[in-house]
Amino acid sequence: MSPARLTVPKTYKLYIGGKFPRSESGRVYEVTSRKGSSRVFAANVAKASRKDARDAVLAARGAVSGWSGATGYNRGQVLYRIAELLDGRRAQFAAEIARSEGVSTAAAEAQVDEAIDLWVWYAGWADKYVQVAGNGNPVSGPFFNLSTPEPTGVVAVVAPQGPGSLLGFVRAAAPVLVSGNTVVVIPNEQAPLSALSLAEVLATSDVPGGVVNILSGSAAEIAPWLASHADVNAIDLLGAGELEWVDLQIAAAETLKRVLPPETGPDAGAPSVERITFFTETKTVWHTKGLL
Repeated sequence: MSPARLTVPKTYKLYIGGKFPRSESGRVYEVTSRKGSSRVFAANVAKASRKDARDAVLAARGAVSGWSGATGYNRGQVLYRIAELLDGRRAQFAAEIARSEGVSTAAAEAQVDEAIDLWVWYAGWADKYVQVAGNGNPVSGPFFNLSTPEPTGVVAVVAPQGPGSLLGFVRAAAPVLVSGNTVVVIPNEQAPLSALSLAEVLATSDVPGGVVNILSGSAAEIAPWLASHADVNAIDLLGAGELEWVDLQIAAAETLKRVLPPETGPDAGAPSVERITFFTETKTVWHTKGLL
């Protein structure tokens, strides 16, 4: 008989600047999974601090120029590559979701499939949303007047905190990336494992380091620092319905951030072009007609 083997539990860390650091505070918290009618220990997960949030914003800011400077076609290819790699690890993600959320294997697989489809859907918009959101403006005079959307910069996101942890994360993060923004995401606090595993997909799918940063831990602790951070340009409070989100809006207003309020229900964060264009700024250019 072969000797019994010890299990090798996975260590779930933060994802900042394309790397997987532990929290600078050294803190972790327990995440449980469902086993029958009870919940059992699943993993220790890094608990992000204020310093981690600052590091994530710094990494996101450093990645803005490269990501926003890429063509829409190139960004679409990168987002599509995420879908490809996620599809290749479909079984792993489904098993992880089934354990952590206590849902059936079929329900977990359906959630992974929807998340994959959503990456593909948003990838397709990367080189098309400008034509929808931009326009030529009628003016009085011999001029062309053109408006075009541009990324707003660094966006902080509170992902949905209820069921559907992977899908909620994708609904929150994907539309921000389409236009060339970078993002700092607080995933589902009680079920962060699929989001942190997705970081491994991001790290191997041509997403430049710093474009996506993931801070596991307490949304109530981390969100206020991001809302008041002067180098964050916008904040999506999609999953902040159980927090003091009005206070977060007030903190964001101090630095003139664009704020998307919380949503509830199964359709919270449902895919739409409006979720892409909300995190853009409109640039208008005048140009004379004819030759000078």
